[in-house]
Amino acid sequence: MSLPAGPWGAWSAALRLGERSAAMDAAAALEDAGCSALWMTGGLDDPFDRVADLLAATRRTTVATGILSIWTMPADDVAAAVAALDPAERDRFLLGLGVSHPRLVDRTEPGRYTRPLTRMREYVDRLDEVGGPPAGARVLAALGPRMLELAALRAAGAHPYLTTPGHTAEARAALGAGPFLAPTQMTLLVADPARAREVARGYLAMYLRQGNYVSSWQRLGFTEDDVARGGSDRLVDALVAWGTPEQVAARVREHVAAGADHVCVQMLDPDAAWTDHPFPVDDWRTLLAVLA
Repeated sequence: MSLPAGPWGAWSAALRLGERSAAMDAAAALEDAGCSALWMTGGLDDPFDRVADLLAATRRTTVATGILSIWTMPADDVAAAVAALDPAERDRFLLGLGVSHPRLVDRTEPGRYTRPLTRMREYVDRLDEVGGPPAGARVLAALGPRMLELAALRAAGAHPYLTTPGHTAEARAALGAGPFLAPTQMTLLVADPARAREVARGYLAMYLRQGNYVSSWQRLGFTEDDVARGGSDRLVDALVAWGTPEQVAARVREHVAAGADHVCVQMLDPDAAWTDHPFPVDDWRTLLAVLA
């Protein structure tokens, strides 16, 4: 049961990077609130101690890396780390893999980020060679058509990040009817437009400098002007679902209507920065109650 059993999950960098006991408490609370999957960022080092923590804190929820960069851990090490998980819990782990961003990958070793599609293909080849998680127990972070094609062929499906329901419809068309599709949707339970956009821009700032995201948004019809100066209202409103719980729930459901099997809800905290690693569990509870 690596794939989530239900349509709603929680995506959180804090589940990976936050304090251990707080992350475990949040995981248990989110499971009780109705999350069928907990998606944690892979970070920049081995995440499997935290994977084991979240599996131990929950009983039935899928725990997924969303995503583990292929430049962070060799495939052999990932296969060994998955094999070392508690056998009673291992089938609840879903391996999300991605090629990350040139700015991050090249930071310590300039020029390392080359031919990302080829590198991903080689990585899953190696996973298969060494007995790592099989195709049905892994998903690929895929934005463009070629990575979506690879996700359909060599994984259970795709886990796009920072997209829109329009992208979800395009991804479903590219994947076909069978593969699993789990986009992430940033959400914010703030109804005041000025305040909501201020908070959203704070969370989006680091992504506006990442070329792969910018290219993805341009394929969806956004322009250079939309990305400039902290992001236009049009771009911010498309990427971050803000408003009342009912308004936000309506946007999340748009992904399902567009073809998603599962939506990873990234709940933003209006009173904290991303680097604070907040756990806005009450806001998740509120939204999940509306989605139920």
